Amino acid sequence: MTRGSVDARSDEDLLLAHVHGDPGAFSALIERHHDYLWAVACRTSGNADDAADALQDALLSAHRMADRFRSDAKVTSWLHRIVVNACLDRIRRNRLRSTVPLPDWDVAQYADEHDHMAAVDLSLSIGRALDELPAEQRAAIVAVDIEGLSVVEAAERLGVPTGTIKSRCSRGRLRLSQILGHLRDP
Repeated sequence: MTRGSVDARSDEDLLLAHVHGDPGAFSALIERHHDYLWAVACRTSGNADDAADALQDALLSAHRMADRFRSDAKVTSWLHRIVVNACLDRIRRNRLRSTVPLPDWDVAQYADEHDHMAAVDLSLSIGRALDELPAEQRAAIVAVDIEGLSVVEAAERLGVPTGTIKSRCSRGRLRLSQILGHLRDP
């Protein structure tokens, strides 16, 4: 294959070719899904630096564990789960390190849809609120409410039962409503 050309093989065929020694198959697979995996890492990690590190860890794991892919799910679901797990691992490791807290910034009481700065403030408020959730709740909320996956799809991607996704989303939404309560109309 020449650089820049698209490999027509399916994701499963590329992964199998990688397992059997094709030196370009894994690269072709990752190039195909890199933007999606990067978005998952960013949403799950909460910041670009941790997302980059977690994505790199995830891709190394996927490269090494390709022979363990069972074909009972789509390759993208398998990669999604590996990326989310790498992000959650990084979040857990970061909790063990001491951090210097940043000062709390005041945000506008209500966002005006025509005020772009208010939209940025609102986005930052929501991002901070998501950061306060436990990692498992944040992953479920991101999958269902931000990425728009169904509960079944989110459960498959995160490797947990659908009931677990429902309860994590429910608890996460309740906590978000408490954290973001100042944004409600009185």
